[in-house]
Amino acid sequence: MKVIVKENYDEMSHQAAKIIADLVKSKPDCVLGFSAGASPIGTYKELVRMHREGLDFSAVKAFNVDEYLGFGIDLSKPYDRDRSFARFMHEELFRHINLKKENIKILDGLAKEPEKHCAWYEEEIKRAGGIDLQILGIGRNGHLAFNEPGSSLSSRARIQALAKETLDDNFENFFKKTGIKRQEMPRLALTLGIGTILEMRHLLLLANGKKKANVVAKTLEGPITSQVTASALQLHSGKVTVVLDREAASKLKRQKISSSSSRV
Repeated sequence: MKVIVKENYDEMSHQAAKIIADLVKSKPDCVLGFSAGASPIGTYKELVRMHREGLDFSAVKAFNVDEYLGFGIDLSKPYDRDRSFARFMHEELFRHINLKKENIKILDGLAKEPEKHCAWYEEEIKRAGGIDLQILGIGRNGHLAFNEPGSSLSSRARIQALAKETLDDNFENFFKKTGIKRQEMPRLALTLGIGTILEMRHLLLLANGKKKANVVAKTLEGPITSQVTASALQLHSGKVTVVLDREAASKLKRQKISSSSSRV
């Protein structure tokens, strides 16, 4: 596992985007896994900038790691009212780069048979050859994707009930400003499992801010436990890169600060 600590969010985002861009350049038909949330927004902005400067996504295949059950992309709604993760990825990244529509696979929160849909999605990942690099955020309670505390570390794609901490954070960060009432928020989600995530070749975890410092320390330096599902990163047999800003890294006992802010 490689942990990179940058001075601030912008430098963290530059570093993460460079890692992704280097893969796209070396393997143009790579399979990328994406995540919604606040942490990767800066990284996606950097990828858009790099695309405008020549980075080619035309052969890349894309998957998303999770979605709210009952939500799906609705371009007829304004972005601040459509809180699906599919819409998030469309607005923050996909519509700005030359990723082909047929190469995008996203968990469908509107699927009529969500359990069968999850099984189909796992098979689609296998048919694509597996995910080369998966971008991940981390919840305040240590969840990866929507694998809440108590999730099996061998779990597969499934329906997941959302924990109180996740509901609280999602309401404050995403739903409150839309006018959606707390009781109207989705309480279930579709998510790839921890077992699925551990099969991916390269995991790229992003975290920023003081609120993430405690859980980052538990994830990287604490025991492996289903109560902090992100700690399963320690079990990954392939490549794991963790990119943090200084605040998110502040509780780590061992850290190396890299102040470089150079862009590709």
